[in-house]
Amino acid sequence: MHLHLTNTLTKQKEVFTPEDMDNVRMYNCGVTPYDYAHIGNARNAVAFDVLFRILRQIYTPENVTYVRNFTDVDDKIIARAAEVNTTEKELSQKFIQAYQADMAALGCLTPTHEPLVTEEIPAICTIVNQLLANGYAYVTETSDVNYDISKKADYGKLSRKKLDELVAGVRIDEDNTKRNPGDFALWKAAKKGEPTWDLTLSDGTILKGRPGWHIECSAMSAKYLGKTFDIHTGGEDLQFPHHENEIAQSEGAHAKDCCDKKHVNYWLHNAFITVGGKRMGKSLGNFTTVRDALEHYDGRAIRLWLLQTHYRKPVDFSQDALKASQKRLRRLHNAIADLDEGIKPNPDDFVKILKPLADDMNTSKAIAQLDILRAAASKGEATAAATLKQGMMLLGLL
Repeated sequence: MHLHLTNTLTKQKEVFTPEDMDNVRMYNCGVTPYDYAHIGNARNAVAFDVLFRILRQIYTPENVTYVRNFTDVDDKIIARAAEVNTTEKELSQKFIQAYQADMAALGCLTPTHEPLVTEEIPAICTIVNQLLANGYAYVTETSDVNYDISKKADYGKLSRKKLDELVAGVRIDEDNTKRNPGDFALWKAAKKGEPTWDLTLSDGTILKGRPGWHIECSAMSAKYLGKTFDIHTGGEDLQFPHHENEIAQSEGAHAKDCCDKKHVNYWLHNAFITVGGKRMGKSLGNFTTVRDALEHYDGRAIRLWLLQTHYRKPVDFSQDALKASQKRLRRLHNAIADLDEGIKPNPDDFVKILKPLADDMNTSKAIAQLDILRAAASKGEATAAATLKQGMMLLGLL
């Protein structure tokens, strides 16, 4: 069975062909752990946990590597730590542990690797130096290191916008040290009260500071997955500037090694959670944390609600929707409650669940198949119950 994925880079649904059948690799941009995760954060984790599960089903678990990072040093973390009178490390560790527990409650498998920015500084410094050596970056008068977007002829290929449009969409500050208004920081010079590390340049110069936002993912994906890999995922809000800049960094740093290969072959992005038609977000104050939702609903019910809508379409949050999902989940569980473990699933019926999942992760159609099996299992068809259980396990609903 072939897996088809909608590639943001080409805007087309494509047959997925891994670079190495024995080493299928995917990277998902994780969270900045300065607060509890909200339902919008959960959609990203759940959607691409399903992809992780599909890949494991097709290529076997041993042959799939999944990396999801934590941005544990950031302006928001620094500000929040100062606000609550703690260290950045203590704050981020608290919310990393909370995030991992919340995602486990939603049925998400633990990724193969969950690297932290603060533990990957050497890898980040290496790629910054590679960009300087290859002529894609420069050191400013204020000891920042910036990426020069004019050096990348195809900058903007992911978002499909021209350079002028991209620059217009960036919040421009009064920084006269930039060569171009859209240049972005790879390394930020040290500021009083902020955590700092040493970036040692090729000539021995030491720049004290911390990484910019985008460089971390280029460094960590290269370390754990290689200079080129199969799948990169994230929320649709990350297409620009984060993923656009990640492509520019990675291809600029590894151009001599990768020749004509792409940094990533398939880019996937999930749509937003909305509330009354408006995007859920902490800045708007219209969010519900996963932790709060778990006080009222089974984690698998929240997951089922998320999976009832295709990952590339927005889904509106409401208490009524979660209540309906809780009832639907209960019916599914009741149908397999008395299942004899010796009963084998029907392979043909299981394929009917897997087939829509292989069609760009059409979880809503796969769940519709679960409902068909539930109806049959409720009438005493044991094989249908066994197949239902197998399908629920694949979707993370047990």
